[in-house]
Amino acid sequence: MNISDIEEIGIEKNFSKPGTILFHTGQNADNFYYILEGEIRVYKTDINGKEVEVASFGKGHFVGEVILFAGKEYPVTASVVKKTKALSFNKDRLLKAIEKNPTIAMFFLKLMANKCLVLNTRLESIALQTVRQRLIQYLYTQCSGDKECKIMLTIKKTDLAKRLGTISETLSRTLNQIQKEKLIKVEGKTIHILQCERLRNELKACN
Repeated sequence: MNISDIEEIGIEKNFSKPGTILFHTGQNADNFYYILEGEIRVYKTDINGKEVEVASFGKGHFVGEVILFAGKEYPVTASVVKKTKALSFNKDRLLKAIEKNPTIAMFFLKLMANKCLVLNTRLESIALQTVRQRLIQYLYTQCSGDKECKIMLTIKKTDLAKRLGTISETLSRTLNQIQKEKLIKVEGKTIHILQCERLRNELKACN
C-alpha cells in the first residue's frame, strides 16, 4: 500500500508564504498533511518563547499523522518553510476509511514507527552532541563530494539554528570558528566545504 491508495481522500492545498502556520501546539487536531512539494517544520516553544525544532520534512513525508491514533490535540506546532503543496487529510474521514480497509491503519502504524526511530536519533543528537558536532554533521550530510563541495542554504540562518537546537548567535560563532580552521568558507548563503575528509574524521572521533 502507498499514498496513491488514499490520495483521493485528501484535499490539495497550496501554501505560498513561508512561516504560514498549519497548526499550533494544543490546538484541536482535525487534519494532517502529506507533502507533495516544499518543506514543513515542526517545533515546540519553551517557557521562554524559544523555538526548538523537532524535525523538518520534505516531499513524500506526512506531518501530524500521529493524531489518527493518539490524542485530540496537536503535540507540536507546524509551519511552512518555503512554498509548499500538500494533501490535507481530515482525521474523521480517514478513520472511516480505515473501518472499511484496515490495511490503511497498518500503513500508518508502520510509517509512524519508522518516524519514531528517526526522531529519537535526532533528540539524542540534540541532547548529547555539542553545537559544533551537530553543525558538522549537518554540513557533512549535505556535502556530495569527497574533497570539496558547495552547499546553498535554502533556509535562513535563524531557521538553521533552530534546526540544530541552538540560537543564531551561537551558530554564527561556530561557523566563524570552523571557517578560521579552514574547514569551510562562508559567502552569504553559500558554504564551501574545503575539507570533507576532515569533517568526516571529526564526526568519527565523536562517535
